[in-house]
Amino acid sequence: MIVLEKIKEDIISALRNVIDPETGADVIRMRLVLDLQIHPDGTAEYIFRPSSPLCPIALTLIISIIEAIKPVEGVMDQKVTVVDYVGADELNTLLASLPLSKKINK
Repeated sequence: MIVLEKIKEDIISALRNVIDPETGADVIRMRLVLDLQIHPDGTAEYIFRPSSPLCPIALTLIISIIEAIKPVEGVMDQKVTVVDYVGADELNTLLASLPLSKKINK
């Protein structure tokens, strides 16, 4: 479990660099990433809740969050659920179609 906690800490650290351009605050401080869990297979599972149900930059923010998490050592995949957003269904469908896992070169 120590390894999983380290991965979680590294993700949180990486997310502190993802800044909401409208507020100037990071996504952790704004509590836009919720219920972060790291599974033994390296999947980072979390909820993204934009600051407003009509957030005009929700897509930009979630892509920035995904890209910030991808290079974290130990993260092999991501499972993201968008909530409390007017376009949550569409955004969840889009995210399900994106390659969120790391490619393993053999």
